Amino acid sequence: MTHLHDADRLALNLLDARLQALSDGATNLPLPPVPARPDGRPGAAGDLVRRTLDQLHRIPREPADAFGLRVRTLLLEFRSRRCPWNAAAVRLLDDVYAFVSTGPRRHADWEHDVLAVMNRRVRDPRGWVRLDGDRDKDTRWGLPAYPFDPPAVARWPDLLYPLETEAAHGALAVMTEEWQAEPFPVRGRPDRDAVLADARTLLDRYGPTARYWTNARAAAHDRAPDFVAAGLQGTASHTFLTSAYVRGLDLFDDLGLIAVGDKEVGVFWSIGAY
Repeated sequence: MTHLHDADRLALNLLDARLQALSDGATNLPLPPVPARPDGRPGAAGDLVRRTLDQLHRIPREPADAFGLRVRTLLLEFRSRRCPWNAAAVRLLDDVYAFVSTGPRRHADWEHDVLAVMNRRVRDPRGWVRLDGDRDKDTRWGLPAYPFDPPAVARWPDLLYPLETEAAHGALAVMTEEWQAEPFPVRGRPDRDAVLADARTLLDRYGPTARYWTNARAAAHDRAPDFVAAGLQGTASHTFLTSAYVRGLDLFDDLGLIAVGDKEVGVFWSIGAY
Protein backbone atom coordinates (compact mmCIF):
# COMPACT_ATOMS: atom_id res chain seq x y z
CA MET A 1 0.00 0.00 0.00
CA THR A 2 2.97 2.28 -0.63
CA HIS A 3 1.62 3.81 -3.90
CA LEU A 4 -1.52 5.76 -3.04
CA HIS A 5 -3.68 8.53 -4.38
CA ASP A 6 -3.70 11.76 -2.38
CA ALA A 7 -7.19 11.06 -1.01
CA ASP A 8 -6.09 7.62 0.21
CA ARG A 9 -2.97 9.01 1.85
CA LEU A 10 -4.93 11.81 3.50
CA ALA A 11 -7.53 9.42 4.92
CA LEU A 12 -4.85 7.10 6.29
CA ASN A 13 -2.91 9.99 7.82
CA LEU A 14 -6.04 11.44 9.41
CA LEU A 15 -7.07 8.10 10.86
CA ASP A 16 -3.58 7.53 12.26
CA ALA A 17 -3.64 10.97 13.91
CA ARG A 18 -7.13 10.43 15.34
CA LEU A 19 -6.27 7.02 16.77
CA GLN A 20 -3.10 8.44 18.30
CA ALA A 21 -5.06 11.26 19.91
CA LEU A 22 -7.75 8.89 21.22
CA SER A 23 -5.12 6.59 22.71
CA ASP A 24 -3.63 9.67 24.43
CA GLY A 25 -6.97 10.56 26.03
CA ALA A 26 -8.69 12.90 23.55
CA THR A 27 -12.47 12.62 23.07
CA ASN A 28 -15.09 13.49 20.44
CA LEU A 29 -12.74 13.67 17.50
CA PRO A 30 -14.10 13.64 13.94
CA LEU A 31 -13.07 10.56 11.99
CA PRO A 32 -11.94 10.55 8.35
CA PRO A 33 -14.18 9.41 5.49
CA VAL A 34 -13.55 6.08 3.83
CA PRO A 35 -11.68 6.82 0.57
CA ALA A 36 -13.15 5.42 -2.63
CA ARG A 37 -11.80 4.70 -6.10
CA PRO A 38 -13.11 6.65 -9.12
CA ASP A 39 -15.67 3.88 -9.70
CA GLY A 40 -17.04 4.44 -6.21
CA ARG A 41 -15.76 1.21 -4.71
CA PRO A 42 -13.27 1.23 -1.82
CA GLY A 43 -9.68 0.42 -2.71
CA ALA A 44 -7.08 -1.14 -0.43
CA ALA A 45 -6.81 2.04 1.64
CA GLY A 46 -10.59 2.26 1.91
CA ASP A 47 -10.83 -1.35 3.08
CA LEU A 48 -8.23 -0.71 5.77
CA VAL A 49 -9.91 2.48 6.96
CA ARG A 50 -13.37 0.82 7.05
CA ARG A 51 -12.07 -2.25 8.89
CA THR A 52 -10.25 -0.12 11.44
CA LEU A 53 -13.23 2.18 12.01
CA ASP A 54 -15.50 -0.84 12.50
CA GLN A 55 -13.12 -2.18 15.16
CA LEU A 56 -12.91 1.24 16.82
CA HIS A 57 -16.69 1.57 17.06
CA ARG A 58 -16.86 -1.80 18.85
CA ILE A 59 -14.49 -0.72 21.65
CA PRO A 60 -16.40 0.36 24.80
CA ARG A 61 -15.66 3.96 25.74
CA GLU A 62 -15.68 3.21 29.44
CA PRO A 63 -13.60 2.82 31.48
CA ALA A 64 -11.47 5.47 29.78
CA ASP A 65 -8.11 3.93 30.62
CA ALA A 66 -9.13 0.57 29.16
CA PHE A 67 -10.47 2.34 26.06
CA GLY A 68 -7.13 4.11 25.58
CA LEU A 69 -5.19 0.86 25.87
CA ARG A 70 -7.40 -0.93 23.34
CA VAL A 71 -7.18 1.98 20.92
CA ARG A 72 -3.40 1.86 21.29
CA THR A 73 -3.46 -1.82 20.28
CA LEU A 74 -5.73 -1.00 17.34
CA LEU A 75 -3.38 1.81 16.30
CA LEU A 76 -0.42 -0.56 16.19
CA GLU A 77 -2.41 -3.06 14.11
CA PHE A 78 -3.49 -0.30 11.72
CA ARG A 79 0.04 0.98 11.32
CA SER A 80 1.44 -2.49 10.72
CA ARG A 81 -1.15 -3.25 8.05
CA ARG A 82 -0.60 0.06 6.31
CA CYS A 83 2.86 -0.80 4.95
CA PRO A 84 5.80 -3.19 5.52
CA TRP A 85 7.98 -0.34 6.79
CA ASN A 86 5.55 0.43 9.59
CA ALA A 87 5.26 -3.25 10.47
CA ALA A 88 9.04 -3.60 10.73
CA ALA A 89 9.35 -0.48 12.89
CA VAL A 90 6.66 -1.66 15.29
CA ARG A 91 8.08 -5.18 15.54
CA LEU A 92 11.59 -3.94 16.20
CA LEU A 93 11.28 -0.94 18.44
CA ASP A 94 7.81 -0.42 19.86
CA ASP A 95 8.60 -2.33 23.08
CA VAL A 96 11.75 -0.41 24.04
CA TYR A 97 12.52 3.22 24.82
CA ALA A 98 13.34 4.36 21.31
CA PHE A 99 12.86 7.31 19.00
CA VAL A 100 12.12 6.60 15.32
CA SER A 101 11.29 9.44 12.96
CA THR A 102 11.88 10.50 9.36
CA GLY A 103 11.92 13.97 7.88
CA PRO A 104 12.53 15.57 4.51
CA ARG A 105 16.05 16.20 3.23
CA ARG A 106 16.17 19.91 2.43
CA HIS A 107 19.78 20.91 2.98
CA ALA A 108 23.16 19.87 1.66
CA ASP A 109 24.22 20.10 5.31
CA TRP A 110 21.94 17.28 6.43
CA GLU A 111 22.62 17.99 10.11
CA HIS A 112 20.01 20.74 9.97
CA ASP A 113 17.43 18.26 8.69
CA VAL A 114 18.29 15.85 11.52
CA LEU A 115 17.90 18.65 14.07
CA ALA A 116 14.46 19.40 12.64
CA VAL A 117 13.49 15.75 13.21
CA MET A 118 14.86 15.72 16.77
CA ASN A 119 12.97 18.93 17.55
CA ARG A 120 9.80 17.52 15.97
CA ARG A 121 9.49 20.42 13.56
CA VAL A 122 8.75 18.18 10.55
CA ARG A 123 6.49 15.25 9.73
CA ASP A 124 7.24 12.03 7.96
CA PRO A 125 7.01 12.86 4.23
CA ARG A 126 5.10 9.65 3.56
CA GLY A 127 2.91 9.72 6.65
CA TRP A 128 4.48 6.54 7.99
CA VAL A 129 4.87 5.57 11.60
CA ARG A 130 6.83 7.63 14.11
CA LEU A 131 7.78 6.04 17.43
CA ASP A 132 8.10 8.86 19.91
CA GLY A 133 6.71 8.29 23.39
CA ASP A 134 7.83 11.76 24.52
CA ARG A 135 6.04 13.70 21.80
CA ASP A 136 3.22 15.01 24.02
CA LYS A 137 4.85 15.09 27.45
CA ASP A 138 4.66 18.44 29.20
CA THR A 139 8.44 18.32 29.71
CA ARG A 140 8.75 19.45 26.11
CA TRP A 141 7.49 22.95 27.01
CA GLY A 142 10.79 23.58 28.74
CA LEU A 143 12.86 21.06 26.78
CA PRO A 144 11.48 21.04 23.22
CA ALA A 145 13.77 18.25 21.98
CA TYR A 146 13.37 16.01 25.07
CA PRO A 147 14.90 13.44 25.50
CA PHE A 148 17.52 15.02 23.24
CA ASP A 149 19.81 17.95 23.89
CA PRO A 150 21.75 17.79 20.64
CA PRO A 151 25.26 19.27 20.70
CA ALA A 152 26.02 22.22 18.46
CA VAL A 153 26.24 21.15 14.81
CA ALA A 154 29.85 22.34 14.69
CA ARG A 155 30.74 19.53 17.11
CA TRP A 156 29.03 16.74 15.17
CA PRO A 157 32.10 15.74 13.10
CA ASP A 158 33.78 14.78 16.39
CA LEU A 159 30.73 12.92 17.73
CA LEU A 160 29.33 11.04 14.72
CA TYR A 161 31.09 8.42 12.61
CA PRO A 162 30.21 6.95 9.21
CA LEU A 163 29.03 3.35 8.99
CA GLU A 164 28.96 0.75 6.26
CA THR A 165 25.47 -0.43 5.40
CA GLU A 166 25.73 -3.85 7.07
CA ALA A 167 27.03 -2.26 10.25
CA ALA A 168 24.07 0.13 10.17
CA HIS A 169 21.76 -2.90 10.04
CA GLY A 170 23.50 -4.30 13.10
CA ALA A 171 23.26 -1.02 15.01
CA LEU A 172 19.53 -0.89 14.35
CA ALA A 173 19.09 -4.54 15.31
CA VAL A 174 20.66 -4.16 18.77
CA MET A 175 18.33 -1.26 19.52
CA THR A 176 15.75 -3.97 20.18
CA GLU A 177 17.70 -4.86 23.32
CA GLU A 178 17.27 -3.39 26.80
CA TRP A 179 20.09 -1.30 28.24
CA GLN A 180 19.93 -3.04 31.61
CA ALA A 181 19.72 -6.77 32.28
CA GLU A 182 18.92 -7.84 28.70
CA PRO A 183 18.15 -11.59 28.97
CA PHE A 184 18.16 -12.28 25.22
CA PRO A 185 20.75 -10.33 23.21
CA VAL A 186 20.11 -10.36 19.47
CA ARG A 187 23.23 -12.44 18.82
CA GLY A 188 21.66 -15.45 20.56
CA ARG A 189 18.03 -15.08 19.57
CA PRO A 190 16.39 -17.67 17.31
CA ASP A 191 14.86 -14.77 15.32
CA ARG A 192 18.23 -13.04 14.80
CA ASP A 193 17.92 -13.21 11.01
CA ALA A 194 14.36 -11.87 11.13
CA VAL A 195 15.48 -8.94 13.29
CA LEU A 196 18.22 -8.10 10.81
CA ALA A 197 15.76 -8.44 7.92
CA ASP A 198 13.47 -5.88 9.58
CA ALA A 199 16.45 -3.57 10.04
CA ARG A 200 17.18 -3.86 6.32
CA THR A 201 13.55 -3.07 5.50
CA LEU A 202 13.74 0.11 7.56
CA LEU A 203 17.00 1.34 6.06
CA ASP A 204 16.17 0.36 2.46
CA ARG A 205 13.65 3.19 2.55
CA TYR A 206 16.44 5.76 2.25
CA GLY A 207 17.72 4.41 -1.05
CA PRO A 208 20.82 2.67 -2.36
CA THR A 209 22.96 5.81 -2.07
CA ALA A 210 22.08 6.47 1.58
CA ARG A 211 24.86 7.16 4.04
CA TYR A 212 24.78 6.20 7.70
CA TRP A 213 26.21 7.80 10.81
CA THR A 214 26.34 6.74 14.46
CA ASN A 215 27.43 8.19 17.77
CA ALA A 216 28.93 4.81 18.79
CA ARG A 217 32.61 5.12 19.68
CA ALA A 218 33.29 1.71 18.14
CA ALA A 219 32.90 3.32 14.71
CA ALA A 220 35.57 5.96 15.35
CA HIS A 221 38.24 3.87 13.64
CA ASP A 222 36.15 1.16 11.99
CA ARG A 223 33.24 1.75 9.60
CA ALA A 224 32.01 -1.81 10.12
CA PRO A 225 31.95 -2.65 13.85
CA ASP A 226 30.02 -5.79 14.79
CA PHE A 227 27.22 -4.32 16.90
CA VAL A 228 25.36 -7.62 17.09
CA ALA A 229 28.36 -9.40 18.63
CA ALA A 230 28.94 -6.59 21.15
CA GLY A 231 25.28 -6.12 22.05
CA LEU A 232 23.70 -2.90 23.23
CA GLN A 233 25.28 -3.07 26.67
CA GLY A 234 28.72 -3.39 25.09
CA THR A 235 28.31 -0.23 23.02
CA ALA A 236 29.68 3.08 24.32
CA SER A 237 28.57 6.29 22.61
CA HIS A 238 28.78 10.06 22.64
CA THR A 239 25.51 11.10 24.17
CA PHE A 240 22.96 13.33 22.44
CA LEU A 241 20.60 13.20 25.42
CA THR A 242 19.65 15.87 27.91
CA SER A 243 21.20 15.70 31.36
CA ALA A 244 18.02 17.16 32.87
CA TYR A 245 16.47 15.05 35.63
CA VAL A 246 12.76 15.17 34.91
CA ARG A 247 10.06 13.44 36.95
CA GLY A 248 12.53 11.03 38.50
CA LEU A 249 13.80 9.72 35.17
CA ASP A 250 17.55 9.63 34.59
CA LEU A 251 18.68 9.20 30.98
CA PHE A 252 21.97 7.38 31.25
CA ASP A 253 23.00 6.06 27.81
CA ASP A 254 22.08 6.08 24.15
CA LEU A 255 22.87 4.66 20.74
CA GLY A 256 21.91 6.59 17.64
CA LEU A 257 21.77 5.86 13.94
CA ILE A 258 21.20 8.52 11.30
CA ALA A 259 20.26 7.61 7.73
CA VAL A 260 20.90 10.31 5.12
CA GLY A 261 19.20 9.73 1.78
CA ASP A 262 18.75 11.97 -1.23
CA LYS A 263 15.21 12.98 -0.21
CA GLU A 264 14.80 11.91 3.44
CA VAL A 265 16.71 11.65 6.70
CA GLY A 266 15.92 9.00 9.28
CA VAL A 267 16.71 9.21 12.99
CA PHE A 268 16.79 6.02 15.07
CA TRP A 269 17.76 6.28 18.72
CA SER A 270 17.82 3.80 21.60
CA ILE A 271 17.64 5.41 25.04
CA GLY A 272 18.68 3.99 28.39
CA ALA A 273 16.76 5.29 31.40
CA TYR A 274 15.95 4.40 34.99
